[in-house]
Amino acid sequence: MAYSLRVADMPSTERPRERLLAHGAKRLSAAELIAILLGTGQGPGKLSAVGLGHFLLQELGKERPEGDGLPTLRDITAEELMKISGVGPAKAATILAAIELGKRVLQSQPPSLTVVDDPSVAAAALGHELMWQSQERFAVLLLDVKHRIIGSKVISVGTATETIAHPRDIFREVIKRGATRVIVAHNHPSGALAPSSEDIALTRQLLKGSELLGIPLLDHLILGNGDWSSIRQNSDLWSESVD
Repeated sequence: MAYSLRVADMPSTERPRERLLAHGAKRLSAAELIAILLGTGQGPGKLSAVGLGHFLLQELGKERPEGDGLPTLRDITAEELMKISGVGPAKAATILAAIELGKRVLQSQPPSLTVVDDPSVAAAALGHELMWQSQERFAVLLLDVKHRIIGSKVISVGTATETIAHPRDIFREVIKRGATRVIVAHNHPSGALAPSSEDIALTRQLLKGSELLGIPLLDHLILGNGDWSSIRQNSDLWSESVD
């Protein structure tokens, strides 16, 4: 499909807004989502809104090795957006509003005593502390015997690439707050969700400590760039015997 084709000239089944309503937002590409925000196109070569969305992502990705401009939107300013041909104050404001709304949704916390019955609930509870940070942070989510949230705390703050968290500091907070279950989490500012060898080693240490103290460690989450992963779901650490 040519990027210069107007959205109005597309078959209705291919228009971004209609596709979103029919199939859900997850089925749309980043360029199509941006096209819905932009409403109209233009820019170089009189692009359609979808074409302008592609062009915007390409321009933002020029400075990134992988050429992906989507992560750049996280901290972009109106001035930076308006330097892109076809993006004026109105379009820039719409994009920034959508980005901020998305951040706030991700950072909204479940209320106290919410039951954590899925890792996604824990990720939501810690998102406001970890998700969009430029430095690595290590946090704990404190639970009662029924897996209800009774609190959370950032244990340590590191650099852009690493953080230091000692099992002693982690369990001290758990015991002080009277928690009987715990989930730990840290962020990767790069957005990569795969655990490092250090992450795996720390998780093993924490599992040993949790067995000695009788305080189950339910999971170790990694958050970044609006997404999360569960070390428990993606490893065999919880099934390993603890010496």
